[in-house]
This record gives sequence, C-alpha cells and structure tokens, in this order.
Amino acid sequence: MNYNIALLKGDGIGPEIVSSAVKVLSAVGEKYSHTFNFTEYDIGGAALDKCGVPLPDETVEGCLKSDSVLLGAVGGPKWDTLPGNMRPEKALLGIRSAMGLFTNLRPAKLYPALKSECPLREDIVKDGFDIMIVRELTGGIYFGERGMREGKYGEEAYDTECYSRMEIERIVRVAFESARKRNKKLTSIDKANVLDTSRLWRKIVHEISAEYPDVELEDMLVDNAAMQLVRNPSRFDVIVTTNMFGDILSDEASQITGSIGMLPSASLCGGTRGLYEPIHGSAPDIAGQNIANPIATILSAAMMLLYSFDLKEESQCIVDAVDKVLSCGYRTKDLANGGEYLSTSEMTDKIIGML
Repeated sequence: MNYNIALLKGDGIGPEIVSSAVKVLSAVGEKYSHTFNFTEYDIGGAALDKCGVPLPDETVEGCLKSDSVLLGAVGGPKWDTLPGNMRPEKALLGIRSAMGLFTNLRPAKLYPALKSECPLREDIVKDGFDIMIVRELTGGIYFGERGMREGKYGEEAYDTECYSRMEIERIVRVAFESARKRNKKLTSIDKANVLDTSRLWRKIVHEISAEYPDVELEDMLVDNAAMQLVRNPSRFDVIVTTNMFGDILSDEASQITGSIGMLPSASLCGGTRGLYEPIHGSAPDIAGQNIANPIATILSAAMMLLYSFDLKEESQCIVDAVDKVLSCGYRTKDLANGGEYLSTSEMTDKIIGML
C-alpha cells in the first residue's frame, strides 16, 4: 500500500521527534511492504518566521490533500509577546478546524517497566492502568465568543463556553463505541452542578446511553475526576469530556504515566484522515540537544497506522517494540532519574531494532 503523510514538524523539539517517527514508519514500511511518502509543511513559530503567519494556506491545503498528518509541537518563548491571533498555538486550533477534527483520543497507560517512575504510591498503581480519554476538540470555551471590554471595575475579559446538541452527540457516540471495544465502561465528566452546558451534556449522554445497554455509564464532576485520577486511576476505562476539561485532565493523566514524553494522541473527524501528535509541548529548553523522548511521537505514528490506515498488525508491532525497549531498561533522560540514558536518536534506533 502507498500512503501520503503530511509532516508538520513545528518548533522546539518538534523536528527531532517527528524525524524519529518517520524513521520508525519507514522501517515498518520496509518490513510490511508499504510505501510512506512524506511531505513537510510549515506550522507554528517556524511558519511565522518564514511566512508571517502561524498557519499558511499551503499547509492547510497540503494537510487536506494528504492521507493523514503527523505533527510535532509548536510554540516557544520567542513568540510569547505576539497577540493571540498570531501566536504559534493558534495554528493548532486552525488546522483542527480546517480538517474538521472533532475527536481527540488520548490514551494514558502505565507500562509495567515504568511503575517506578510513576509519582503515585506503589499500592495505588500495583495493577497499573490503561485509560482512553475522548476529548471534544472543536467546541466549548476555546472556540466561543471572547473579547475585552470596560466593566464596572475597569478592564475585563470574557470567554464563552457553548455546546450544541450535534457537537455533544457525535463525540459521545465515539466514546461509547470506544468503550464497547475495550472494557465496556464509560465515565462522562462534566460540571453539571454549575454549568448549563454541562447539564445539556449530561442529558444527551444519558439519551445516547440507551443505544449502548452493554456499556456501563457513570457521571462524574470534573473536580472529583481530577482527584480520582491520582487516587485510583485504574477505576477508569474510557473517559469522555469537553474540550477544556479534556485538555486539563489528559495532561494530569500524562504525569502519572511517568513522563509526558510517553503519551500520543489522535485527532479524528469521523473519516480516515487524522492528525497525530504527542501531547507534550515544544520543550524549547532542550531543543537541538538530541535528548528529547521520541516515544510519544512514535506511538502517535502507531495510532495513525491503526485509525487512519487500518494497519492493525503494523501498529501493534510499534507498540510491542516500545514495550520491549522499556522492559530491557532503556531510558531517555526524562525517565532516567539521573542515571544513564539514551539520546533521542539512540532510543529511536533501539525501537527500530525491536520491530
């Protein structure tokens, strides 16, 4: 098979980790007789410096023509003083909207070899955990009406949370389908004791649950969910929640896996094309030093093989290779606790060797 993949390397460590994923995909292609064609496009701060905008039209067009998209990271202190509509991070919202990506899948798994890296007590994570967070991606407060105005007490700012029935229904169905393929348990997270958007969210979740009688459903307030993630993470299977709550909770979940450098993500639109990226940032403080952890990006590439190309064996091959490398004791700097560690390129080569 022949696949065309758009590469958005971005800023900071983005070019390094995307290059690692490309090497792994190329090795998988050779092993299974697939051809992956890669085309690079500018995004984020790199695009600002080159084109004057964080998301050039050429990048959007290239992504829409590709079979799928692999993204590194955007942003950095160099561009922090720019107005909001010109910040590198604005490109992320723009490309997600342009591609119609409304679902973000963020798995948070504790690998047995990394239990010692988990900040939680050993008795809490003795059985490990494997959580899939399904985050709504194109609605909510990040896309609502916002602005600055003069108020009763002087200058004030506002951001508006808004969700439609359609937006809630489509993400909730994705979550129920995901739960049905896993352990048939879904936790819907909201703030229905305070927010009208959450009350509509909960109402629609319960309506749709009638279509999935085999899936156990529970409601949970977001503040309680934040506590339960560090108190008893194994109680969760699939979580579905809004854009902002999902953003915060998935970052919390990443930390209890041992390192944010371990977590991939997939952003989907209901079709085969998706955008795949690690959930961590651009880490400008370590950019260019060949010490970044490439695993989250490599696992994002594995998700691409599964969700966009339906290459289940090839995807699992990458996941198993990562597991084997970690079980052998190989670590990047973020996982080494001051001990010996592999560089970005060395870790990439170890994973390729295990394919």
